[in-house]
Amino acid sequence: MNRSVGFIGVGNMGTAIIKGLAAQKIAVHGCDLNKANLDALAAEVGLKAEASPKDLVRACRYVILAVKPQHLAAVVEEIAPELTPGHCLMSIAAGVTQDKLRTLSGNRCPVVRIMPNTPALVGAGVFALCFDDKSLDDERRDFVRAMHAPLGQVHELPEKLFDAFTSVAGCGPAYVFYVMDAIVEAGVNLGLPRAQSTQIVKALFSGSAKLAEESDLHLSELREMVSSPAGSTIRAIIHMERTAVRGNIIDAVGEAFDRNVELG
Repeated sequence: MNRSVGFIGVGNMGTAIIKGLAAQKIAVHGCDLNKANLDALAAEVGLKAEASPKDLVRACRYVILAVKPQHLAAVVEEIAPELTPGHCLMSIAAGVTQDKLRTLSGNRCPVVRIMPNTPALVGAGVFALCFDDKSLDDERRDFVRAMHAPLGQVHELPEKLFDAFTSVAGCGPAYVFYVMDAIVEAGVNLGLPRAQSTQIVKALFSGSAKLAEESDLHLSELREMVSSPAGSTIRAIIHMERTAVRGNIIDAVGEAFDRNVELG
Protein backbone atom coordinates (compact mmCIF):
# COMPACT_ATOMS: atom_id res chain seq x y z
CA MET A 1 0.00 0.00 0.00
CA ASN A 2 1.30 3.47 -0.90
CA ARG A 3 2.44 5.25 2.26
CA SER A 4 4.53 7.89 0.54
CA VAL A 5 4.26 11.31 2.13
CA GLY A 6 4.45 14.45 0.02
CA PHE A 7 5.29 17.93 1.25
CA ILE A 8 4.12 21.04 -0.53
CA GLY A 9 6.64 23.40 1.01
CA VAL A 10 9.97 22.30 2.52
CA GLY A 11 10.79 25.18 4.85
CA ASN A 12 12.04 24.74 8.41
CA MET A 13 9.02 22.90 9.81
CA GLY A 14 8.45 20.81 6.71
CA THR A 15 12.12 19.84 6.74
CA ALA A 16 11.95 18.79 10.40
CA ILE A 17 9.04 16.44 9.71
CA ILE A 18 10.69 15.14 6.52
CA LYS A 19 13.84 14.18 8.44
CA GLY A 20 11.75 12.41 11.07
CA LEU A 21 9.93 10.40 8.41
CA ALA A 22 13.12 9.55 6.54
CA ALA A 23 14.55 8.15 9.78
CA GLN A 24 11.54 5.79 9.82
CA LYS A 25 12.33 4.68 6.23
CA ILE A 26 9.15 6.32 4.94
CA ALA A 27 9.36 7.54 1.35
CA VAL A 28 9.15 11.32 1.17
CA HIS A 29 8.44 13.59 -1.79
CA GLY A 30 8.65 17.35 -1.96
CA CYS A 31 7.64 20.33 -4.05
CA ASP A 32 8.95 23.83 -3.41
CA LEU A 33 9.95 26.94 -5.33
CA ASN A 34 13.29 26.78 -3.53
CA LYS A 35 15.17 24.19 -5.58
CA ALA A 36 18.22 24.41 -3.30
CA ASN A 37 16.18 23.11 -0.36
CA LEU A 38 14.86 20.22 -2.45
CA ASP A 39 18.35 19.33 -3.67
CA ALA A 40 19.74 19.41 -0.14
CA LEU A 41 17.01 17.10 1.16
CA ALA A 42 17.41 14.79 -1.82
CA ALA A 43 21.09 14.41 -0.99
CA GLU A 44 20.58 14.10 2.78
CA VAL A 45 17.49 11.89 3.14
CA GLY A 46 16.63 10.72 -0.37
CA LEU A 47 13.65 13.01 -0.87
CA LYS A 48 12.16 12.76 -4.36
CA ALA A 49 11.53 16.20 -5.83
CA GLU A 50 8.31 16.63 -7.79
CA ALA A 51 7.91 19.19 -10.57
CA SER A 52 4.54 20.51 -9.38
CA PRO A 53 2.02 20.16 -6.55
CA LYS A 54 -0.23 18.14 -8.86
CA ASP A 55 2.59 15.68 -9.63
CA LEU A 56 3.20 15.32 -5.91
CA VAL A 57 -0.46 14.51 -5.21
CA ARG A 58 -0.46 11.91 -7.97
CA ALA A 59 2.59 10.22 -6.40
CA CYS A 60 1.64 10.36 -2.69
CA ARG A 61 -1.29 9.18 -0.65
CA TYR A 62 -0.48 11.51 2.26
CA VAL A 63 -0.06 15.20 1.44
CA ILE A 64 1.19 17.78 3.94
CA LEU A 65 0.55 21.45 3.25
CA ALA A 66 3.59 23.18 4.75
CA VAL A 67 3.06 26.58 3.14
CA LYS A 68 2.26 29.93 4.72
CA PRO A 69 -1.45 30.44 5.50
CA GLN A 70 -1.79 33.21 2.91
CA HIS A 71 -0.64 30.83 0.15
CA LEU A 72 -2.66 27.80 1.20
CA ALA A 73 -5.93 28.51 -0.60
CA ALA A 74 -4.28 28.82 -4.01
CA VAL A 75 -2.30 25.62 -3.47
CA VAL A 76 -5.32 23.55 -2.38
CA GLU A 77 -7.46 24.82 -5.23
CA GLU A 78 -4.69 23.80 -7.64
CA ILE A 79 -4.37 20.24 -6.32
CA ALA A 80 -8.06 19.61 -5.53
CA PRO A 81 -8.87 17.93 -8.88
CA GLU A 82 -6.14 15.34 -8.17
CA LEU A 83 -7.35 14.42 -4.70
CA THR A 84 -9.29 11.17 -4.21
CA PRO A 85 -11.02 9.51 -1.24
CA GLY A 86 -7.83 7.48 -0.77
CA HIS A 87 -5.75 10.56 0.01
CA CYS A 88 -5.20 12.22 3.37
CA LEU A 89 -4.69 15.98 3.26
CA MET A 90 -2.83 17.48 6.23
CA SER A 91 -2.10 21.12 7.04
CA ILE A 92 0.32 22.79 9.46
CA ALA A 93 -0.89 26.28 8.51
CA ALA A 94 -1.92 28.26 11.57
CA GLY A 95 -5.50 29.50 11.66
CA VAL A 96 -6.77 27.44 8.72
CA THR A 97 -9.69 25.35 9.98
CA GLN A 98 -10.69 21.88 8.88
CA ASP A 99 -13.91 23.28 7.44
CA LYS A 100 -11.84 25.65 5.33
CA LEU A 101 -9.61 22.79 4.15
CA ARG A 102 -12.65 20.68 3.26
CA THR A 103 -14.23 23.55 1.35
CA LEU A 104 -11.07 24.37 -0.59
CA SER A 105 -10.46 20.72 -1.45
CA GLY A 106 -14.04 20.05 -2.47
CA ASN A 107 -14.40 17.55 0.37
CA ARG A 108 -12.64 14.97 -1.80
CA CYS A 109 -10.63 13.30 0.99
CA PRO A 110 -10.18 13.29 4.78
CA VAL A 111 -8.34 16.28 6.23
CA VAL A 112 -6.15 16.51 9.33
CA ARG A 113 -5.07 19.71 11.02
CA ILE A 114 -1.63 19.71 12.67
CA MET A 115 -0.03 22.32 14.91
CA PRO A 116 3.71 21.86 15.53
CA ASN A 117 6.23 24.02 17.33
CA THR A 118 9.82 24.86 16.46
CA PRO A 119 11.61 22.47 18.89
CA ALA A 120 10.50 19.78 16.43
CA LEU A 121 13.61 20.92 14.53
CA VAL A 122 15.69 19.10 17.17
CA GLY A 123 13.28 16.21 17.77
CA ALA A 124 11.78 17.79 20.89
CA GLY A 125 8.58 19.30 19.54
CA VAL A 126 5.03 19.30 20.80
CA PHE A 127 2.36 18.50 18.21
CA ALA A 128 -1.40 18.80 18.26
CA LEU A 129 -3.31 16.56 15.86
CA CYS A 130 -6.96 17.13 15.06
CA PHE A 131 -8.81 13.99 13.97
CA ASP A 132 -12.30 15.52 13.99
CA ASP A 133 -12.94 14.56 10.35
CA LYS A 134 -15.37 11.62 10.54
CA SER A 135 -14.22 10.26 7.18
CA LEU A 136 -10.74 9.56 8.55
CA ASP A 137 -10.26 5.81 9.05
CA ASP A 138 -8.17 4.08 11.73
CA GLU A 139 -5.37 3.19 9.34
CA ARG A 140 -4.72 6.76 8.28
CA ARG A 141 -5.19 8.08 11.81
CA ASP A 142 -2.62 5.60 13.15
CA PHE A 143 -0.16 6.43 10.39
CA VAL A 144 -0.41 10.19 10.97
CA ARG A 145 0.08 9.64 14.69
CA ALA A 146 3.13 7.43 14.09
CA MET A 147 4.61 9.95 11.65
CA HIS A 148 4.94 12.59 14.33
CA ALA A 149 5.79 10.51 17.39
CA PRO A 150 9.59 10.49 16.77
CA LEU A 151 9.63 14.30 16.71
CA GLY A 152 8.35 14.84 20.26
CA GLN A 153 5.09 14.79 22.19
CA VAL A 154 1.88 14.16 20.26
CA HIS A 155 -1.46 15.38 21.62
CA GLU A 156 -4.79 14.57 19.98
CA LEU A 157 -7.09 17.54 20.47
CA PRO A 158 -10.48 18.62 19.17
CA GLU A 159 -10.23 21.62 16.89
CA LYS A 160 -11.96 23.85 19.45
CA LEU A 161 -8.79 23.60 21.58
CA PHE A 162 -6.34 24.40 18.77
CA ASP A 163 -6.25 28.13 19.49
CA ALA A 164 -5.43 27.38 23.13
CA PHE A 165 -2.73 24.88 22.13
CA THR A 166 -1.25 27.33 19.63
CA SER A 167 -1.18 30.11 22.22
CA VAL A 168 0.61 27.89 24.75
CA ALA A 169 2.82 25.52 22.75
CA GLY A 170 2.96 27.00 19.26
CA CYS A 171 3.88 30.48 20.50
CA GLY A 172 5.53 29.13 23.65
CA PRO A 173 9.13 28.83 22.42
CA ALA A 174 9.17 32.60 21.87
CA TYR A 175 8.09 33.16 25.48
CA VAL A 176 10.85 30.86 26.73
CA PHE A 177 13.52 32.49 24.57
CA TYR A 178 12.33 35.92 25.71
CA VAL A 179 12.79 34.98 29.37
CA MET A 180 16.12 33.27 28.64
CA ASP A 181 17.40 36.39 26.91
CA ALA A 182 16.32 38.55 29.86
CA ILE A 183 18.22 36.35 32.33
CA VAL A 184 21.29 36.43 30.07
CA GLU A 185 21.12 40.24 30.18
CA ALA A 186 20.79 40.12 33.96
CA GLY A 187 23.94 38.00 34.14
CA VAL A 188 25.82 40.46 31.92
CA ASN A 189 24.60 43.32 34.11
CA LEU A 190 26.05 41.51 37.14
CA GLY A 191 29.43 41.10 35.47
CA LEU A 192 29.29 37.76 33.63
CA PRO A 193 30.79 37.74 30.12
CA ARG A 194 27.95 37.56 27.58
CA ALA A 195 29.06 34.28 26.01
CA GLN A 196 29.39 32.64 29.43
CA SER A 197 26.09 34.06 30.65
CA THR A 198 24.38 32.66 27.54
CA GLN A 199 25.96 29.24 28.06
CA ILE A 200 24.92 29.21 31.72
CA VAL A 201 21.31 30.18 30.94
CA LYS A 202 20.95 27.57 28.20
CA ALA A 203 22.11 24.89 30.66
CA LEU A 204 19.83 26.34 33.34
CA PHE A 205 16.74 25.94 31.14
CA SER A 206 17.62 22.53 29.70
CA GLY A 207 18.49 21.19 33.16
CA SER A 208 15.36 22.63 34.76
CA ALA A 209 13.19 21.17 31.99
CA LYS A 210 14.83 17.77 32.41
CA LEU A 211 14.23 17.90 36.18
CA ALA A 212 10.58 18.83 35.65
CA GLU A 213 10.15 15.99 33.13
CA GLU A 214 11.72 13.35 35.36
CA SER A 215 10.31 14.45 38.73
CA ASP A 216 6.96 13.46 40.18
CA LEU A 217 6.80 16.77 42.06
CA HIS A 218 4.47 19.58 41.01
CA LEU A 219 6.15 22.58 39.38
CA SER A 220 5.35 24.70 42.43
CA GLU A 221 7.06 22.12 44.67
CA LEU A 222 10.17 22.20 42.49
CA ARG A 223 10.18 25.99 42.83
CA GLU A 224 9.83 25.70 46.60
CA MET A 225 12.86 23.40 46.73
CA VAL A 226 15.02 26.34 45.67
CA SER A 227 13.28 28.94 47.83
CA SER A 228 14.95 28.76 51.25
CA PRO A 229 13.43 30.85 54.08
CA ALA A 230 14.74 34.44 54.03
CA GLY A 231 16.99 33.52 51.10
CA SER A 232 17.83 35.24 47.84
CA THR A 233 15.50 33.08 45.71
CA ILE A 234 12.36 33.79 47.71
CA ARG A 235 13.22 37.48 47.66
CA ALA A 236 13.36 37.36 43.86
CA ILE A 237 10.11 35.38 43.68
CA ILE A 238 8.31 37.84 45.95
CA HIS A 239 9.51 40.69 43.72
CA MET A 240 8.06 38.86 40.69
CA GLU A 241 4.75 38.37 42.51
CA ARG A 242 4.67 42.01 43.66
CA THR A 243 5.21 43.21 40.09
CA ALA A 244 2.63 40.75 38.67
CA VAL A 245 5.05 38.78 36.50
CA ARG A 246 2.85 35.68 36.74
CA GLY A 247 -0.30 37.63 35.86
CA ASN A 248 1.43 39.34 32.96
CA ILE A 249 2.54 36.00 31.53
CA ILE A 250 -1.01 34.66 31.81
CA ASP A 251 -2.32 37.83 30.14
CA ALA A 252 0.30 37.60 27.37
CA VAL A 253 -0.78 34.06 26.49
CA GLY A 254 -4.35 35.33 26.52
CA GLU A 255 -3.38 38.02 24.00
CA ALA A 256 -1.91 35.35 21.74
CA PHE A 257 -5.12 33.35 22.08
CA ASP A 258 -7.26 36.36 21.10
CA ARG A 259 -5.08 36.93 18.03
CA ASN A 260 -5.29 33.27 17.04
CA VAL A 261 -9.07 33.50 17.20
CA GLU A 262 -8.97 36.61 15.00
CA LEU A 263 -6.72 34.89 12.45
CA GLY A 264 -9.03 31.87 12.33
